[in-house]
Amino acid sequence: MLRKLYLLGMIGLHTAALAQAPAVENDFYKIVTLPVPEGIELEVGGLTALPTGNLAAATRRGEVWLIANPNMAGNTPPRFSRFAHGLHEALGLAYVDGALYSAQRGELTRLKDNNGDGRADAYEAVYSIPLSGHYHEYSFGPKVAPDGSMFVTGNVAFGDQEWWRGESRVPWRGWTLHIWPDGRMEPWATGMRSPCGIGMVGGEFFYADNQGDWMGSGGVVQVSKGDFTGHPAGLRWADRPESPVQVRLNDIYYRASPRFSAPGKAVKPENIPDEKPLPLFAIAQEVPGVKTPAVWLPHSILGISTSEIIVDTTKGSFGPFAGQLFVGDQGQSKIDRVFLEKVKGVWQGAAFPFREGFQSGVLRMCWGNDGSMFVGQTNRGWGSTGKEPWGLQRLVWTGKMPFEMQQVHAMPDGFDITFTQPVDKASAGNPDNYQITGFIYKYHPVYGSPVVNERTHLVQAAIVSADGLSVRLVADSLRENYIHEIKIEGLRSYRDGLPLLHNNAYYTLNRIPDGDKLDVPRRKAPMNMHQGHHMTNMATDTPDQPKSKTPKPAASALGKRTTRKPTDWTTVDQTVTIGTQPGLKYNRTFVSLKAGSRVKWTFSNNDDMPHNLVIVKPGTADAVGAAAANLGLKGQEMNYVPKSADILFHTRLTPPGASDAIYFIAPPPGDYTFVCTLPGHSQVMRGLLRITK
Repeated sequence: MLRKLYLLGMIGLHTAALAQAPAVENDFYKIVTLPVPEGIELEVGGLTALPTGNLAAATRRGEVWLIANPNMAGNTPPRFSRFAHGLHEALGLAYVDGALYSAQRGELTRLKDNNGDGRADAYEAVYSIPLSGHYHEYSFGPKVAPDGSMFVTGNVAFGDQEWWRGESRVPWRGWTLHIWPDGRMEPWATGMRSPCGIGMVGGEFFYADNQGDWMGSGGVVQVSKGDFTGHPAGLRWADRPESPVQVRLNDIYYRASPRFSAPGKAVKPENIPDEKPLPLFAIAQEVPGVKTPAVWLPHSILGISTSEIIVDTTKGSFGPFAGQLFVGDQGQSKIDRVFLEKVKGVWQGAAFPFREGFQSGVLRMCWGNDGSMFVGQTNRGWGSTGKEPWGLQRLVWTGKMPFEMQQVHAMPDGFDITFTQPVDKASAGNPDNYQITGFIYKYHPVYGSPVVNERTHLVQAAIVSADGLSVRLVADSLRENYIHEIKIEGLRSYRDGLPLLHNNAYYTLNRIPDGDKLDVPRRKAPMNMHQGHHMTNMATDTPDQPKSKTPKPAASALGKRTTRKPTDWTTVDQTVTIGTQPGLKYNRTFVSLKAGSRVKWTFSNNDDMPHNLVIVKPGTADAVGAAAANLGLKGQEMNYVPKSADILFHTRLTPPGASDAIYFIAPPPGDYTFVCTLPGHSQVMRGLLRITK
């Protein structure tokens, strides 16, 4: 009888656990906003902890602030004092031997307080970084190596030349520079486009680039001396005697387009065809010195503007991820997590979502002396999902253990997943609860890339460890050098019966390890399972896009995206032309049309990144933007236009320098919104469409 009552009680507890609300990020990691005194515009470009436990923050406005009591001990606010000013857009900060070092646009600067009054009285130029004067020539850093030397990275310019959209107009733009405190400099590597994310991992230099021309998606790259990481602009200086880089422009262009070039003949990027360009790893297999990412960060899924890289050195004070990487994202105002491992001497690993919801764009992070994380933020001119123009916040672990994938290890025949809590063995042992999709990106001069060569890999078996803390997945036909999305649905924790806090991981399988494969019964793939290659193109039309050979539509057949004037329109009543301007903005933010009028709306994108224009029902722009951000691997293929009744009309995802025209009948009177639904853009890139009677 007692045993029966016990079992009934356990069933009741388990049922209650299943009925409780799912956990959210805030249950485990709290965001605390530091109060900033009025009059301080803390657009954080650099952030570092000092030996005293205080912080130093460099700003994009050229100031450096010292912040005492950043943990707000005793419930007292932090105290701010200005240490330095007059710098030119400082985008990094490090503390070395009693001095602060910051990368301005054109200089690595040492700041010293010689008289001890808390203010810099010595501004010393360590190394002058060449500039052409282009607005996009940001410099990032420094990051300090174990021997006290430093790494600084430089953005390329954008604009006029026809060879590529990103330009290295002066030496060492698009490069990593290795600089010593005495001013010595050696060029270290090139191929960088917008290398805002930099970090030291176990004494090695890593950087994270952003999607753009030649960059299919963001990713974290380990950079050794002489490496080329993908963007060809910096190769302009590879012939210099001090350059360690052996890759040359023809090595890249010839292999990117063998049909359109010959050895020894330079080919311009606009002549490289976009039908089936090679992925970057295929170039790396032929050209020594080409370095691919250790871990890709799929665009729009894990972020759009990769920033700081820091290693969890808190030894458990920040939760169960000691030794792993945290990578910020400025555009989506969030932080990702990365687990790294070496297989056959090559870095690879898995990237996971971690924490979103910061008040502005996450640019810099550092550790406090109590194991909490400080997060410096800004969005001026760059845009972010966090609506505030800047912020300084603190991320604190509550001590509660989240139910997460802690690590993912590559195996000879699949993956081994370790969890932070024991799993329910029944749900964890069901292979139908796991989906693995492999994919990669194009290497081409176009801005970004859709997902290409997509393949679903059948999970043959899911074998749970005795302690319930890991699951070995056996999967078919995994491919080296591809990203593998691991999505888990239906898995529950043993203790509470809760789902995973984040159920997706993205493992970059640069090398498949050697070893024995498990002998498991083979399963038959479902009839609807896609096993073949799948190529997409950035310009792929959405389903309601008329093809070029399709007869012109009648007005009654107008869809959400009609690109040809209907046959029964004798005239167009109203025409609208809208372009873009820097800072995630349309060049017009107000348009007035008459209800029922026949409209031709042309969107011209003269920005350096792709945008779309989506007209939505009143009050729905936030929901449509959120739905676009959740499209995952299909986002770019769908032009980041989700299937929604709230969307009235839309253009395609329009590349830089291109335009798109749509035709529609103006809707009933009211105030509508037009918005760019590229993830990270929808909060700031908007306009008002007023329909009058």
